[in-house]
Parts: sequence; C-alpha cells; structure tokens
Amino acid sequence: MPQNIKYILFDLDGTITDPFEGISKSIIYAAESMGIKVNDPGSLKCFIGPPLFSQFKDFFGFDDGQAENAVKEYRKRYSEIGWKECTLTNGAEKLLSELKEKGYVLALATSKPEVFAVKILDCFDLSKYFAFVGGAQLEHTGRNEKADIIAYVLEKLGIKDKSTVLMVGDRYHDIEGARANGIRSLAVLCGYGSVEEFKEHRADFIAENMEEAGKIIAGCDNLV
Repeated sequence: MPQNIKYILFDLDGTITDPFEGISKSIIYAAESMGIKVNDPGSLKCFIGPPLFSQFKDFFGFDDGQAENAVKEYRKRYSEIGWKECTLTNGAEKLLSELKEKGYVLALATSKPEVFAVKILDCFDLSKYFAFVGGAQLEHTGRNEKADIIAYVLEKLGIKDKSTVLMVGDRYHDIEGARANGIRSLAVLCGYGSVEEFKEHRADFIAENMEEAGKIIAGCDNLV
C-alpha cells in the first residue's frame, strides 16, 4: 500500500451507486404534489450530488417554504421505495473489496441523509467495507454541504495528517468539498460529472471508471 494514502472517502450517489431512478421518480412525485409537471425526467440528473433543499430552490425556483414542502413530499416516496431503486456502479464493489484487502481505511462521505446511506449500503452488503459512514442530516439547516460532511468524517476518524486522505466522487461538490478540507480528490466519470466539470474545479485526478480509479490510487504517491 502506498505510504502516503491511508484513508479513502467515497461519495455514494453516482459513485458507488446509480440512484437516478429512485431520485427522479421521487422528485416527480414531489413536484406533482405541488401542481408541477416535469416534462423531461432526464433534466433531473442535476439533483444527484448537491443538497436536496438547495437543488429544489435552484431547479424549480422555490422559496424556502416551498423547498421544505418539496423535500417533505420527496421523502414520502423515497423513504418507502425510492431508496431501493438504485443499482451498483460497475466495478464499485470489486474496488471496495480490493482496497480494504490492501489495508486502506474506507469511509463514506455523502450528501444523502445518513439514515438512507446506511440502508443502501446494508441492502447491497457493502457496509462491511467501511470503517465509518458519514452523511447529511435530515434537516436542511443541519450538516448538508459536502465540505461539512467531509469535515465530519475526518473528525470521526480522528485524522490528523490530511495528506493521507483521498476523496473519490463524481461531481464538483466532491472536488470542492475535498479542497475546502485540505485533501486530494479523485473524480470518476462513471457517474454524473464530466471531464470539463472536473478540470474546471481542478480535481487532482480523473478516472474513466472504477478500474482506472484503482490504478490511480495504487500509484497515487508517484503522481503527486
């Protein structure tokens, strides 16, 4: 194992899982409950990654009260069935297994509410790979921004030397959140981000898929 990297934080949505079906259907449900019809479900991909409350405001132009109602309606469906409507990213479990076997300490750092993140990991039998699962709080006024979630995970793991940490994710929120905490980032293209997005936000490394991510991690010290 490279001496420099010991801890690897993973995003969940778009990185380990593809959650689009459950998220998009739950957004449509919430929007319809508020009298809004979504004509292009594909346009809802922007909801994967950022905090839900702020994305409802940005996408639909909701004020705080409307966004709170939308989140409440969204979670009615998502908590019942939406969280189950996801699939594993190709190669994700293989990578997690290999990294843990090599001695890396893995943790989850996701903008998804922690309660749902735990259920999803348990559903796919992935919890065994993680030393800690860190997610957002259900209240939008609590821990929701990616930088805050990463900071929370670093604190819970008791990490002092941030040069030993790498954040793996599929959106610019992961890149910016990592930088805000003084750690490096590896962006994967198997999710919902793009090369342009990752270059603009200065990801330290970019991988085409999980297999390439594993190779980058293995040689990370030589690429600094």
